[in-house]
Amino acid sequence: MAVKRIVLNIAADRLSDAQAFYGDLLGMEIVMDQGWIMTFASDGVARPQVSIACEGGSGTPVPDISIEVDHVDEVYRRARAGALEIPYELTDEPWGVRRFYVRDPFGKLVNILSHAG
Repeated sequence: MAVKRIVLNIAADRLSDAQAFYGDLLGMEIVMDQGWIMTFASDGVARPQVSIACEGGSGTPVPDISIEVDHVDEVYRRARAGALEIPYELTDEPWGVRRFYVRDPFGKLVNILSHAG
């Protein structure tokens, strides 16, 4: 038996608000729209993961979602330009990631990161 996929579900009354954040900010595309559910995806291939944490690292709260991107600085610039709430500024962490936290339109705390390379 193998887990093939893990899907994050976010309850929301305004599905249209998802496009600006997950589509425009993060560059994900809508792969399913049934009117009552929209699913965004990226072309990247990743193994299914679930993280269990008592803090988010560096004394931050545990984020609801972590999204790895190839250019975190570019996403940070877009988030700033869009006047999004950024509760944790762009930071180089001691465990080898560069990241920031941003709130999505539904109040979820999103950890946007790139691995140092």
